[in-house]
Amino acid sequence: MQYHGCKVKEVELPNRDLIPTVVSLLDEGHTVTLPLRGFSMRPFLEDGRDKVLLSKPLGVSVGDVVLAEVFPDTFVLHRVVKIEGDHVTLRGDGNLSAEHCLKEDVCGFAVGFYRKGRAEIDKTNGLKWCAYSFVWCLLLPFRRYLLAIYRRLFVDRNNKNNNI
Repeated sequence: MQYHGCKVKEVELPNRDLIPTVVSLLDEGHTVTLPLRGFSMRPFLEDGRDKVLLSKPLGVSVGDVVLAEVFPDTFVLHRVVKIEGDHVTLRGDGNLSAEHCLKEDVCGFAVGFYRKGRAEIDKTNGLKWCAYSFVWCLLLPFRRYLLAIYRRLFVDRNNKNNNI
């Protein structure tokens, strides 16, 4: 692969090896762009398709999408749904259950997402993302059904087309 005349080598590492380095870079004040792994932020963010731009968190607020360590060496990129003192409750947009961590375990803040191979970022403070977040959070009681429909209509169909 070429990028501005330089050769770029892509290397795929397991999250357990990569994320600690990412956290160190964020602590030093760098921003980091990572390809997304996993399905917990469906239906709008997809495994292997989309990327996240992370920065060091300056604070934690309900509605933020953050990189957090929920167990030793176990990191998630999920939305903050509740804060009580130093305790933070997180939930992936495609998940029904929640995870918990402390504020000090929040390692990164999602500035935005590069979706569907686009070069332009969808910023998390932009109108599009805020509107999506507001509506999707309201739909929590119905997510199980909406995600089942999404999987049947889009994911299963794409998997069948890719296997042909």
